[in-house]
Amino acid sequence: MKNIAIMILAASALCACGSQTPPADQTAASAPPAADQTAASAPPAADQTAPAPAESAAPAPSSGASETTYTPPEPQPVVSAYQDPPTEQPPPVEVAWAPPPMLVDPPPPVPAPEYVWTGGYWAWYGNWVWIAGRWAPPPRPHYHWVQPYYDHRGDHVVFVSGFWGAPNVSFVAPAIGLSLTLAVPLPGVVPGPPPMGPAGVFVPPPPGSVFGLIVPAPIGTPPAVVTGAPPVVSVGMRINSVVNNSTTNISNTTIKNTVINNTTINNVTIVAPASATANHQAVSVSVPAQAHLAAAMAPVVRVAAPVPASAKPIPAFVPGHPVTLPAPQVVRAVVPPELSHPQPARAMAPAPAERPAAGNAKVEQGEARNKAAEEAAERNKQAAAAAAEEREKAAQGKAAQGKAAQEKAAQAAAGKQRAAQEAAAERSKQETAEKNKQTAEAAAKEKQQAAAASAAAAKEKQQAAAAAAAAAKKKADEAAAAKKKAEETHKPNPPPPQ
Repeated sequence: MKNIAIMILAASALCACGSQTPPADQTAASAPPAADQTAASAPPAADQTAPAPAESAAPAPSSGASETTYTPPEPQPVVSAYQDPPTEQPPPVEVAWAPPPMLVDPPPPVPAPEYVWTGGYWAWYGNWVWIAGRWAPPPRPHYHWVQPYYDHRGDHVVFVSGFWGAPNVSFVAPAIGLSLTLAVPLPGVVPGPPPMGPAGVFVPPPPGSVFGLIVPAPIGTPPAVVTGAPPVVSVGMRINSVVNNSTTNISNTTIKNTVINNTTINNVTIVAPASATANHQAVSVSVPAQAHLAAAMAPVVRVAAPVPASAKPIPAFVPGHPVTLPAPQVVRAVVPPELSHPQPARAMAPAPAERPAAGNAKVEQGEARNKAAEEAAERNKQAAAAAAEEREKAAQGKAAQGKAAQEKAAQAAAGKQRAAQEAAAERSKQETAEKNKQTAEAAAKEKQQAAAASAAAAKEKQQAAAAAAAAAKKKADEAAAAKKKAEETHKPNPPPPQ
């Protein structure tokens, strides 16, 4: 029994330690495995959480403190593109400033059960580029989608892009103390503010938030979980995970390994004090942890992500290998009436001695409830209008994607037709050349035959002339012989000798 109690206490201590991100000053010997180590030596990504901010224990501001006013964000240029994610964990990149607040990128209906919602997050390409969300099938059987990773270290951000992970491969966080070269921004890019908030893993803040603020979150949290949260104007919002399934393997009194499997995480909890939110209301709400469900939530401030100008995805970022990016598009925030104009900071509730009488308090409470109901009804109306607009935008985006696919198919058909025409022209050219060749060969052959016939006729004529000459010579010879013979016959006898 004593051994069992010792084992339970050791397992509890190890689980409590395993769910904390190591502090920034932790030595290399106790740091998590480097990115190039095998997945077998690293715990699954989901059991690592960001350290809680200092103010999380006391969400309400101190007495007499004032709340920060909300200023609607200015229009901003955004480069939006689809990405062709890698099929293994990419190397980390260190960036000098924080990613912008999230954009609203609701998903269309899923085309097939095996498709996964990817994208809808900020990635580094010499500047923070919006990777548009889309449904995509895994590149290979049993591959799973790994969410992007943001880590606040010092005054910089360590970023790892989302990727397709092989079966039984878990995300390995970049080791504490890992030496990285600061990423070089593209020419003309103006750096943004450094990350403002606690050190550790985080996601970008809700749409419409102040630039530079970060939201601490567990590793593996989809950035889109903050889509429906109110924008933040100061540090204080954080995300807590809900672990639905945990397993601890213990052998005797020695703990060999601790594995926490978050395969059934359905929700995360977003908490924030009233001093951190733009509407000056504290937040403690459970939201879906699935990326497509989180991205579909109605936002408080709607900053719609632009549809990528090109349906062709860009490759994953590799330092030293520039990627051709589409032109930026300006996005504007649609702010609800209660936040559309800067409001003066509200002082906190007065001390008990300064509070009004109970009767007045009841009246004020009733008025506050009525006002809250009116505001809730207005928010619901705006949310419904925004949802309808988002659906229309999603339909337009889907139509744009379909149009781009049709244009691509038309271009492919035109290219195929051009190739067929070029092939036919080449065949006709070859046939004409072959015909010309055959005609030339036939003419040459006829000319050769005519020359041969002419030579044969000349030879025959020469032979006839030679035969005639021979006959004439023979006749002359015969005549000469006959004449000689005749002369010899009629020759007188010589006189006798004296």
